[in-house]
Amino acid sequence: MKEIVTWVKEWQKALAIEIQHLKKYGSTKYRIQNGRMVSNEGRYAYYFDTSFELFIPIGSLVRMEWGSMTASGTVLSSEGKGLILSFEVSLGDLISEAWVLHDPWELLDQLSERLAELKKSKQKLTRIHRLLHPTMEDRHPREKVKSPVHELILRSKYNPVTFVWGPPGTGKTYTLARVAANKYFKGQKVLILSHSNQAVDVMMKETATFIEHKEKWKEGDVIRYGSQVSSIISDHPSLSTDKLIQIQFPTLFENKQSLVLKRKALKKDLSSSFSTRDSEDLLKIEGKYANVLDKLRQREAKLVKDANVIGVTLAKAAMDPNIYEKQYDLVIVDEASMAYVPQAAFAASLGRRTIVCGDFKQLPPIAVSRHELVAHWLKEDVFHRSGVADSVENGNLHPHLFLLKEQRRMHPEISAFTNRVIYHSLVGDHKDVRESREPITELSPFSNRASVLVDTSHAGNYCMKEKNSHSRINIWSAFLSIQLIQEAFRGGASSIGYVTPYRAQAQLVTLLLQDLLEKELTEADIIAATVHKFQGSERDVMVFDSVDSYPESRPGMLLVGKNSERLINVAITRTKGKFIHVADVAFIQQQVYSRSVFKQLYTHQRKTNQLVTTNEIGTWIKHQQSKLQWMHAKKISGLAKDLLHAKQSILLSLPEDVTLSEKWIELIQEKSTSMDVTIVSRTERKWSSAIRWMCEEMPFPFIVIDESVLWTGAFFEGMPNVRPPFIAVRLQSETFIHHLYSAVLSSNQNEA
Repeated sequence: MKEIVTWVKEWQKALAIEIQHLKKYGSTKYRIQNGRMVSNEGRYAYYFDTSFELFIPIGSLVRMEWGSMTASGTVLSSEGKGLILSFEVSLGDLISEAWVLHDPWELLDQLSERLAELKKSKQKLTRIHRLLHPTMEDRHPREKVKSPVHELILRSKYNPVTFVWGPPGTGKTYTLARVAANKYFKGQKVLILSHSNQAVDVMMKETATFIEHKEKWKEGDVIRYGSQVSSIISDHPSLSTDKLIQIQFPTLFENKQSLVLKRKALKKDLSSSFSTRDSEDLLKIEGKYANVLDKLRQREAKLVKDANVIGVTLAKAAMDPNIYEKQYDLVIVDEASMAYVPQAAFAASLGRRTIVCGDFKQLPPIAVSRHELVAHWLKEDVFHRSGVADSVENGNLHPHLFLLKEQRRMHPEISAFTNRVIYHSLVGDHKDVRESREPITELSPFSNRASVLVDTSHAGNYCMKEKNSHSRINIWSAFLSIQLIQEAFRGGASSIGYVTPYRAQAQLVTLLLQDLLEKELTEADIIAATVHKFQGSERDVMVFDSVDSYPESRPGMLLVGKNSERLINVAITRTKGKFIHVADVAFIQQQVYSRSVFKQLYTHQRKTNQLVTTNEIGTWIKHQQSKLQWMHAKKISGLAKDLLHAKQSILLSLPEDVTLSEKWIELIQEKSTSMDVTIVSRTERKWSSAIRWMCEEMPFPFIVIDESVLWTGAFFEGMPNVRPPFIAVRLQSETFIHHLYSAVLSSNQNEA
């Protein structure tokens, strides 16, 4: 037991190191704009506009950076595309642009407190010991096993800890939910935990549906506890505590909803015009809202106390005494591969029996400090730290590892690569999965093809790093991906995902979706996100944009580093019927080493005839739209028209050795006499003296007209890395252009 106590101390130290790193450096940045002071009573409150909806819990501590300044503050409100921050000192009346950094280090602090309490309980330390030192002997009667579900029921009855390896699409939710329901039917208390809210929602929905099917549902017995409940469980009105309160305490719930509507209305007013009175009213409403939430929490506590099956996130379980002060007959930890080892240990301490379920071939936990304790305890999952994963690498399955080995999600042409390369042929396809996915595979683009590789080679040098985060972006692959999403939607797909390793690229494509495909977003389930956001979800059609291309000299570590196999596995296995990989084949061939999983994926796709070359772009683009237009670079009369009708400004990016024809130069010089013309280039060209020069280098050329229309492509002369067909793109999007300026151009626009 001394070893476990020592480990608990190491966990606390690792968490403290991670917390200090997050406090000092942060890791998640959000761009905020148009900040204006809305209150100066006691503390100074500022309202900011955001490009994306932010979900930062009220009361969270944040750090804000603008220019060379930094300040620590507190979140007063985070809803929609508006953010209110409170500071102890005045930062001035207006802040045009800033970055807010938020990391939930408070959650780690709470976990550390729970670990300190563990050291006082011999029973809880014993449970943790069993988790991290699973005995080689299993006690369940194998001869009685009737089915996979029945085997897991028996394992969880006779063994203190059971590890469930659930590769994508193998039915882990189905299996776990039936085990949870079985324990409930026997009068036992069950706690269902997961790293993400979505995973908890999916598990609770499946459990509730099965209990209802057995006609044993009792309102209040099965509860999804937490504030970030999604629409996944909307068809179970008495499953979430929020819905139960609406049923049992309607007046209190209506009071809350009324305040929410008032908040939204006042925020809308603040986003369009400044009003001191509106800002004061908003802060008063925030106070009333906090009081109502306190009353709601008291009602929730009673509901949780009386429930027999409770679903909650690991983070909330460590924060909320309504959860961690109780004991359970069975604790189920889903998506455990993304949980810190201390989180899994804390979860195991709460129950007589524990099921740890996940896939150690998918993404590991996320921590940012480089300290060795953090690397050992926070960057690797409990499957590895317990030695269970090592048994697989040695060619055996640990006696306490239960493998779900038949996938029902992916068309076999998609799963072929992951089944063989990632899962060493331990996982196979269900006999009916091909037939069930054919209706999706038949859809366009690329009808009757389940997996394709869309080659972006030789279109130009479009890959670059976002200036603040250094996350990579590639506007050419972003434009192609948006076109592919539109083609898939027009082809009949209603569930479409865009996934990428890079957060900056995901944000870029999210902006394009909102601006270009607004109608499609209302009619279909379309989402763009990083690979980490997609773990645990699935879509009919997935577009995987690997981004990396020239002029970068090597691929990013996300695609070829230690955990790249896991990332690529998740990117592929979210897909049901059509997987579209957008990548620069020439870059992969020349810059990616052959043993990497990324290179193996390309090799597999090429050998199985999945390649769609750049020459074929005109064959699959069927639905041009007004805001995003593709054309041959020699047929760009629209550019002359846009330049002639320019009213305010022209910005032209000219990398070294790239030029415009004399016709375009003359037209731009003529325009410089009546409007603002800026050239972005390291080398000043001998053009009109009225032109402003920005001494900066962009990897690709483009023209922006009136900050609303962007042209790029092979109509520029001397573009490197370009071969036929010569393609040009016209994009109309003020939002995208402003974001691009912010992401890649320096704030100090020095004139040469």
